[in-house]
Amino acid sequence: MKKTVLEFFRRGIMACGIGPAVLAVIYQVLHSVGKLDTLSAEEVSVGIFSLLALAFIAGGINAVYQIERLPLMLAILIHGMVLYVAYLVTYLLNDWLEWGAIPVIVFSAAFVVGYLAIWAVVYSVIKRNTKRVNELLTEKQNKQ
Repeated sequence: MKKTVLEFFRRGIMACGIGPAVLAVIYQVLHSVGKLDTLSAEEVSVGIFSLLALAFIAGGINAVYQIERLPLMLAILIHGMVLYVAYLVTYLLNDWLEWGAIPVIVFSAAFVVGYLAIWAVVYSVIKRNTKRVNELLTEKQNKQ
């Protein structure tokens, strides 16, 4: 368990620098489409700290896949739920998502669809690569 916690922190620290860079891009996009003119010091501070925390969590939570005794589907569920809560809280804290049932439901649906789409791509790539490796192993065995 200690190894997993250390890996979580290692991965989280590595990802921390990405959060503020993403925030800068988000602010620039909002400004360029006319949705953002000026920001208060509080908005900038909340944005920086929340994206720093989000990047730390998003980077670190991948360590859940290294827990060998944890079934893959449970690891995926834990990973997805932690990311969902982290993104939802970040969006709400930064007022990127309105407080209310409908916006949260729409966000939740978009998150689930996006998460499942990413996992479908990951699954298909892994399946294709596994098939290719198995074919190469079969060829090698047949040559011997």
